[in-house]
Parts: sequence; structure tokens; C-alpha cells
Amino acid sequence: MDVHREAALKNDTLLRALACQPTEYTPVWLMRQAGRYLPEYNTTRARAGSFLKLAKTPALATEVTLQPLERFPLDAAILFSDILTLPDAMGLGLAFSEGEGPRFERPLRDEAAIRKLAAPDPSAELGYVLDAVREVRRALAGRVPLIGFSGSPFTLACYMVEGAGSDDWRTLKTMLHARPELLHRILEVNARAVTDYLNAQIEAGAQVVMIFDTWGGILAYEDYEKFSLSYCRRIFEKLLKQREGARVPSILFTKGGSPWLAAMMKSGCDAVGLDWTADAREAAPRCGRKNRAARKSRSVGAIRTTKERA
Repeated sequence: MDVHREAALKNDTLLRALACQPTEYTPVWLMRQAGRYLPEYNTTRARAGSFLKLAKTPALATEVTLQPLERFPLDAAILFSDILTLPDAMGLGLAFSEGEGPRFERPLRDEAAIRKLAAPDPSAELGYVLDAVREVRRALAGRVPLIGFSGSPFTLACYMVEGAGSDDWRTLKTMLHARPELLHRILEVNARAVTDYLNAQIEAGAQVVMIFDTWGGILAYEDYEKFSLSYCRRIFEKLLKQREGARVPSILFTKGGSPWLAAMMKSGCDAVGLDWTADAREAAPRCGRKNRAARKSRSVGAIRTTKERA
């Protein structure tokens, strides 16, 4: 069994749970741990002037990352950021409109743009995220572990092709069926980008990394492996497993992923996330005897979180 070692941490309950080691209680953290439910978050958000300015200013991102820990006895901090900062770094032009959510100025609709797509250099285009990771780690001073994250290649592709959120993802699904090779091209670039991005977060100090496959559940049963899980598997194969002598565990969450839990557990991650449609008591046996920690919103699980914002 992998042994967790993180001597500098005052509270390593989450990391012990992810290493399948005994814990005195169920570790708790929240998916949208910093958010509008906190008055102090709203104050900082107003001071920033915009969501993107908040996310792209390391000092402010650090401030809101730490705010929930001052109110609640949580067992982890999760970096304040957004999954769409990665395609923004690829040149798609991310903007947030009040009441409308994220939107890309240059969605991927034609073959030429897709062929030109390239993975960014995290230290250059996403340096503000890495600076925030370092600042949060310094501010935490070993209080609890820090979770870094990224969207999955498929979930990122949904926004990159559609250009914004959608009720049916019609443009993305049209590409999947009519020009699957173009979608696979996007997914291949995204997989390289996510791998580089998460490894850069680990190098900067993230002690756990998580992949949010928010829209993997919209895929047909037979398409999930081809268009989502296979690319997550590539990422887990290339993730840094240790930093400064400590294991860096990984978590995979697919919203609506219950049909594929057993396959998800074989993808190379250390833990899988369960959404509100799953029963953790049934999920553990389905994942096999070597199942890792599971997350379930508003129910019992080895790691408990709340429902995320898509």
C-alpha cells in the first residue's frame, strides 16, 4: 500500500484518506469552497471589479482561497481559479458576462483553427495561477493541504467548440458525429495542456490534483471511453507522483459518471468523485476491493463536497 508522508502538515486527514490510511473522521472540503455564499468573498470580488480579475490576481485569489478556512473546520483548501483559464491561455478569448456565464470570443468551429491549436506554456500564459498556488501554500503554513485542479480534456472541449455553456451541446455533438477526427485533435491538445498545467501546479506546491469532467456524463455509454476517459488516462499516466518526497494523489470526477465508476477507478487516479445521483454504499463495491476514497455531495462518503458549478 502507498504510504502517505507529509510531515509539515498539521492536518493531513485528506491525504491519509486518499492513501487509504485510517482517519479519525471523514475529511471535508467544498467544491465551490470560495464563492458567493460568503459575504467576505463578495467584498473581495467587488474590490477586484470582475471575476477574471479576481482569478488572475494572485493576491486576491489567495485571499478568497483562504476565506472559507477562517469560517469552517475544513480539511483542505482548493485553489480559487476557473477551469476555462486553460483554453483562455490557448487564445480563445475568455470573457464573463453578468448573468450569462463564460463565453469565448473565438470558439473552435473550423478545421484551420483546430489544426493551429497548441498547448500553452503554463509558466508563461498561466503564471498567475502558479503564483497563486505558491502564495496560498505560504499562507497556509502547513495548516491543511492545497488542492489544484483542471477541467478534463472533454469538458474543456465542450466550451471551446460551443463557445459558451449549453443545454444540449449541439455544436459539440455535431462535430463528434460528423467530424470526430477534429474533436480528437482538440482532445489530444487538451490532454497535453492539462498534463502540463497540473504538473506545473504540483511543482508550484499543489498537494492534491483533481480533474473535473463536468460534462462527461452527456456522452453516450460507448462514447465515454473514446472521447473522455481515454484522455484522462493519458494525463494520469504522466502526472508527477511525488513532490519533495510526498505523494501527490489525484482525483477524477465525472458528473453523471455512475455508469463508468469501475472504469474510472482503473484510469490511474487515486480517487473518484460521486455526484448526487450515486449511492456511495453501492459505489464502493462496484469499484472493487481496492477502491479509493469517494466523494458524494450531501451524503456519506470518504470525502464529502458540495455540487459544483458547471
